[in-house]
Amino acid sequence: MARKRPSQKSGPSQRQLRVGEELRHALSSVLLREACFMPELTGLSITVSEVSISPDMSSARVYVMPLAGRDQDEVLSLLNEYAPALSKEVARIVYLKRMPRLKFKLDESFDEADKMGRLFQKLQPAPVDIEPEAERQPGDVLEQVSSENDTTI
Repeated sequence: MARKRPSQKSGPSQRQLRVGEELRHALSSVLLREACFMPELTGLSITVSEVSISPDMSSARVYVMPLAGRDQDEVLSLLNEYAPALSKEVARIVYLKRMPRLKFKLDESFDEADKMGRLFQKLQPAPVDIEPEAERQPGDVLEQVSSENDTTI
């Protein structure tokens, strides 16, 4: 049996997912309790939706979204500027051999979900032609099923 090459992998390993989730929880708590002094971000509510770890565990993409999507570019640049300090605070909570380098990115999944929701609302259901219960006879369904299953030999 042939071995899979790294480029043929279907997705992140279980370890990558587990470490990413631990980092997400730690980052959320650091940002919530404002453990790292960032005067520009004081009072801002930031959602950390996902942390994606590289296969070699050297870097992590952190997907964030400020509350109501306000000042996205400014918040993103500030978070990337303060990434080393945030990484140091997270390293105190999560025990890893080597802390991944954090790179903050804007999470666009909320916008995509909103877009999909609006598209689904625009869809009109197809008309369904169902005869009312009063017009149906009790044996109609059984006769239909038995006639479909009849075979001639």
